[in-house]
This record gives sequence, structure tokens and C-alpha cells, in this order.
Amino acid sequence: MNLIKKLMPGSRARKLIARYKAVERDFSKANLRGANLTKANLTAANLSEADLFKANLTGADLRWANLSEANLSEANLTGADLSGIHLFAADLSGADLSGALLIGALLNGAILRGANVTPEQLAQAMTLTGTTMPDGTVHE
Repeated sequence: MNLIKKLMPGSRARKLIARYKAVERDFSKANLRGANLTKANLTAANLSEADLFKANLTGADLRWANLSEANLSEANLTGADLSGIHLFAADLSGADLSGALLIGALLNGAILRGANVTPEQLAQAMTLTGTTMPDGTVHE
């Protein structure tokens, strides 16, 4: 069982940051619902299949991180650096990506329905194939 799932709810974000600073990078399937990860440095972290529902990732550094199949619905990613991030089949429904950098992001099959993201931001992404756009249309 993943260690993060065993942590007390109030300490999840703090423990994750401590583990990251100790050079651990695999946080796949972590339960971080509602976690406050404001300005967290999670460069190249593996958060695939993590549950980040309503997490606060304002100003977080997630460059080159893997968040494939992660639940980021209603997450706050305002001003986050998502350059080169892997968001394959990630759920970002209703997420706030205001001012987030998506340079070279891989968004194949991601769900952005109702997300706050501009066309200019999406133009920075490397791939959008199969992505459900904020208006519900699917990018080909």
C-alpha cells in the first residue's frame, strides 16, 4: 500500500514535500485530495493516478512531472509551471489554470471540461489529441 495513503489528512502535503526533498519522486496513486501544495517544487515527480481533487497547486513547479490519469478536477493550478508535463487522460474538469504555463505539455486524452484555461495557453501544449476541451468538444 502506498505510504501517502496511510498519512493523516492534515499532514499529506507536508509529508509529500519532505519525501520529495529526500529525493523520492514516485507518488503514484497518492491521495492528496484538497492538499495545499502552494508553490511546491515537484519537478519531475511521478503523480500518475494521484487524487488531487480540489488541491491547491497555486504557483507550483510541476515541470516534467507525470500526472497521467490523475484526478485534478476543481484543482487550483493558478500560475503553476506545467511545462513538459504529462497529463495523458488526466481529469482537469473545472480546474483553474489561470496564468499556468503549458509549454510542451502532453495533454492527450485529458479532460478539460469547464476548466479555466485560455486558447493561448492551450496553443503552448505539444499535444492535444483526444483532449476534451473546456466547451466539451474533443480535439482531433
